[in-house]
Amino acid sequence: MGKQKEARQNRLISEIYNFVCVNPGVGSAAIYGYLAADLKMRNAGLTARKIGFFIPRYCKKYIRFEERGEGRMYFPIESLDNKIEDV
Repeated sequence: MGKQKEARQNRLISEIYNFVCVNPGVGSAAIYGYLAADLKMRNAGLTARKIGFFIPRYCKKYIRFEERGEGRMYFPIESLDNKIEDV
């Protein structure tokens, strides 16, 4: 993997993890809204669906997910003790 792609992926992992630490139990649409609106990561080609696929694939060490009755996926954190600054 190239350096820029790896750096972008590590930033995305840490931003998602830090947001989920502050707001446990949020869905991928809320995470996407935070990344797109608050952090201005609009040019990364992100969608709520891509975030939903990204978290189980790359963030499974830091974030667990649950399937709820409404069919939405929520992403509460495993523990608040190991909050990461940079991956």
